[in-house]
Amino acid sequence: MKKIILFGLMCFLFAGAFAQSNSDSLTYQVQRNKINSMLAVRSQKFGQYDQSLSEHTGIFGFQTKKDIRRSNDILMDIVKTDNEIYQQLKILLAYRTFQQSQVLDKSKETENTALESMYTINKLQNQLEKIKKEQEENIRLQDKASLNFKIIVFILVGIILFLLRNQIRRKEKA
Repeated sequence: MKKIILFGLMCFLFAGAFAQSNSDSLTYQVQRNKINSMLAVRSQKFGQYDQSLSEHTGIFGFQTKKDIRRSNDILMDIVKTDNEIYQQLKILLAYRTFQQSQVLDKSKETENTALESMYTINKLQNQLEKIKKEQEENIRLQDKASLNFKIIVFILVGIILFLLRNQIRRKEKA
């Protein structure tokens, strides 16, 4: 019986933790998708940078200042994208750490609740045993009192019958 109650209690407690994990993992997935899309954009920009390096619009097939500036602008854009990716990665890692700490906190809370429940169950079982012993003692005392009452009534009836018999004998003698 204890195990069934404890199992039911544990299922009830873990149900809230599982419901919370779905919304947490959804937020985590959204953040991951955001970073993945930023990485795809960065890859595309790097392709543009690579292509701009191979462009030579100058005389005799040399790069012009304009070509170099365009390549540098693309490179600077790649650096800005990298910085944004790093910021989003920090957010993702911070969120992951927060998520892990939440899981640990929930685990400790659930463990404490389970221990408190087991303590309460043991305490109630001890009280039940004590009440049962008291009830058995009360029944024994009640049976003893009932037996004493019956004995007293039997003695009183005996005395009354004895007195009546004596009175009847006196009337017959008189």
